[in-house]
Amino acid sequence: MAKQFQKIEPHLHRFIAAQRMFFTASAAAEGRVNVSPRGTDMFRVLDDTSVLYLDRTGSSNETAAHLKANGRMTIMFCAVDGPPLILRLYGRGRVIHRDSAEFAERLAILFDNEAPLGSRQMVHLDIDLVQSSCGYGVPLFSYEGERTQMDAWAKSKGSDGIDAYWREKNQTSMDGLPTGLFEDEDTETITAAS
Repeated sequence: MAKQFQKIEPHLHRFIAAQRMFFTASAAAEGRVNVSPRGTDMFRVLDDTSVLYLDRTGSSNETAAHLKANGRMTIMFCAVDGPPLILRLYGRGRVIHRDSAEFAERLAILFDNEAPLGSRQMVHLDIDLVQSSCGYGVPLFSYEGERTQMDAWAKSKGSDGIDAYWREKNQTSMDGLPTGLFEDEDTETITAAS
């Protein structure tokens, strides 16, 4: 029932565009495997073999830590309405830091230069395998709308509060791996100390 492709074929592009949610899976060589759900409003297909999403603040930053450790990542979509299908994008991911020129360029081109408050970084995936499967076991659900809590939380924290939250909660994974969230600062500190 599974089919493999070397790229995102046109019918799979259409499937991705119709989805409201996706999941990221990542793991370092040791420690816990992380799976996170995300809304597709911040997801972009760049071409047939690469995708990107704007990553908003979370309670941890596991994906970034795992990508820094080894780069392995899978993105999965599954149809919860309409015809059944599961689609997995396998490959190597990397984080695009929010203070980088690449982040600014991609924000301008892909997101009309608008990042929601609390946008932490971007995650880019270079795909080496695309696999679809039947999805017969995925239950049917109806889409009701987007949640408003993320925006409300970010607004209540403000920029300074979000920065403090990142420093407290998002610099290491639950297994103690560095996420690189403040990588530029870490480099400057090391250089100044030398």
